[in-house]
Amino acid sequence: MFLRPQLPETLAPNLPTTGQQVHVPACGCQHSAPVAMPPQRSLPTVGSGAVAAVIVGGVVVVALLAAVVVTAVSVAVAALVLRSLLGSRNGIHHR
Repeated sequence: MFLRPQLPETLAPNLPTTGQQVHVPACGCQHSAPVAMPPQRSLPTVGSGAVAAVIVGGVVVVALLAAVVVTAVSVAVAALVLRSLLGSRNGIHHR
């Protein structure tokens, strides 16, 4: 149900190799040099708890905005009704 972002697999950048030295053994036998792995950068991960917190926060904000809108509309309707009642009352002459 939760969306899980799929990150593309990043390949190691082709960096120019500078200053590498080749070691030639004096004994004439075959030595293998260890392969230097480039440092891998770890990407920040987003947990499902963080996603749920953002969704819940969004729902709360939308609910508060809806409550403000409903309150504003009800106050406007009440003002119109009172204005209409007071206007009709002032227009009638008492005998």
